[in-house]
Formats: sequence, structure tokens, C-alpha cells
Amino acid sequence: MLKIAAAWLLVCASIAIELGCSTTSNRYLYAAIPGGGGGEIVAYREDPNSGALTQLAGSPIVAGSAVESIVVHPSKKYMYAANSGSNNVSLFTISAGGALTEVTPRVNTGTAPTLLAMDSAGSYLFVANSGSNDISVFSISGSTGVLTQVGSNVPIGATALNMKISPSGTVLYLTAAGAPGYIQAFPVNQGVIGPTPVSGSPFITGNQPFGLAITPSGGFLYATDKQNQSIWEYTINSNGSLSNLSNSPIGETYSNPVGLLVDSSGKYLYVANQGSANLAGFTVGSDGSLTLLTSSPFGTGTQPTLIGTDPNGKYLFVANQGSSASVQSFSLDGSSGGLTLVSTYTVPGTPTSIALTP
Repeated sequence: MLKIAAAWLLVCASIAIELGCSTTSNRYLYAAIPGGGGGEIVAYREDPNSGALTQLAGSPIVAGSAVESIVVHPSKKYMYAANSGSNNVSLFTISAGGALTEVTPRVNTGTAPTLLAMDSAGSYLFVANSGSNDISVFSISGSTGVLTQVGSNVPIGATALNMKISPSGTVLYLTAAGAPGYIQAFPVNQGVIGPTPVSGSPFITGNQPFGLAITPSGGFLYATDKQNQSIWEYTINSNGSLSNLSNSPIGETYSNPVGLLVDSSGKYLYVANQGSANLAGFTVGSDGSLTLLTSSPFGTGTQPTLIGTDPNGKYLFVANQGSSASVQSFSLDGSSGGLTLVSTYTVPGTPTSIALTP
């Protein structure tokens, strides 16, 4: 019996990179690439002990036309992809080994779906359609992942630059460009939006609010202004409305802030500065205020745009959209917020979305 156990340990060690021999190994990262003959999704296994990525066999896989945004279901069994070139959303099943298999037919949306958001329970999928300036909402079958539309598309009167749903799943926030730009907030009840916006909405923000992030507690919201190199800070009130913090907005010394991420502990906020090829890191105060880390900034590849993190918050991932398109992995020091580069992985085209298994 001991010999059999020892042999199994050897086998397990040799194949761990492919199949994983413990529940901690089935973590995956996916990147949407709109080009590449219509659309592709690159799939990687994440090593939970090092943050290193290993591209899966058969990756990249063929995706829908101009696939723009992807999101993984909390069950880790399904992934959804918005295909802006064909006005629909794809459902993929995720195998134990991270492989993707598309389930057809695709579900129609509005025109040019570009953003996806899902509530934390995985009950509803929200789709922002940039061509028709509206939102499609779908309920999600827990047993099959199949989508069923909830009501009709909801007009928003503008092209959404970013979209997030509150941790409670009761408020949907969207940013739109303008002079000034603004954040629109809609109440959500069992997937139904509205019928009217949250009191006081829309809320003024910077001219080009590409980045949007909410703390895990649901107490604070942040938005970047790419044009004016600033970060806007808000308290989220009990009804979902927003109030500016006293020092908001805060200026950055780096160019073109776009992506935003609050880490899973809620202690740190990171900003992807597309024009400066770096990430700026901040501590998040108990009142929501931001303080720049002394170790900031952290160098990246060219044009960092998207930021993601693994479920334990030990590693942070950045998608770079420059001439050398790539995904980078960083280890995150939970005690200081500092980032250390693990490695850089070239991707076959410009990534427009990254998603990690919860």
C-alpha cells in the first residue's frame, strides 16, 4: 500500500502542471483577442504557488467575431464572451483542466456588445451594447449556464466605457465620456434594471472615465479620468448614490490612467497608466481616501490597460496593449502592497479583456 501511495505521489508531481492533483491547482486565466481571424481566447493555467502561467494545449481557441469582453461564472463551470462583431454572447463550458467548449446557439444582444458584468451570485449577466447604447440582461441557469433574457434592452443614452455591479448585486454603475463625463447608477432587482436611475444620478466625474472599481465591502467607488490624469473617489451611500470624498479627484503624475483594480483584501488600489507603462499603487484608507505607496510605480509592458487578480489576492495580472501585446504576472505583497514581476507572456494580438477563475 505504501508503494502504491508513493508511486501516486510521483505521478501526481509529474502531471501537476496539466491536471493538478489538488483543488488549489485548478485556476485559469483567459484573455480575449478580438483579431486573429475573427476572435480568439487564450487560456492559461495559473500556478497558485508562483503565479506563473502555462498556456493550455489547444489554446488559443476560436471565439466569436471581434470578441471584446469575457467573464467567468463563480461556479468556475462557465465563461461568457461578448462578440461585438456579431451582436451576440457565447457560452463556454470550462472543463476541470481549464479547456473551453462553446455551447451553441449564441444568444443575441443589442448592437456591438462590448462590456460584461455579473453579480457575485452568478445569477445574472449584464451586457452593455456600445452600438445601440443599451443594456441587455440575462438570467443564468445554475445547472447548464444557459442564458435567458430578462425583459427588453434598457436604453442608457450613451456609450458605456465601463460597467460594474455592486457587491450586493443591487446597483449597476456605468461610466460615459463627456465634458464632463459621468457615472450613471441604476437600481437592480432580480435582474430588472430601473425603471428610474438612482436618486441624484448621473454623478459627475472626469472627462474620460475608462477605469471603474468598487471596494469588496461595497463602500467606495473609484473612476479614472484618462484625459486629465486623475482618479475620482466616491463614497457609496445606502441607496447606491455617490458622494465625492473631500479630496476627490486626486491627480496622478503618470499618463493616461485607464484600468483600475481594488485587491481582494480591499487594502490596495492599482491603476494602469497606459501612457507611462506602469502601475501606480495606493493604500485605501478606512474613509476611502487613497495614499500613494512609497514603492510605486511598478513597471509594466507598453500600454498597460487591464488588471485582474486571482481569488486569494496573491497575484496580480496585467494585460498590455502596445506593439508587444502581452499578459504579465506579478506577486502581490499583502503587507506592503508592493508588486514583483513573475513573468511576461506574449499573446497573439491586442487583449481587450482578461478573466480569472474565482
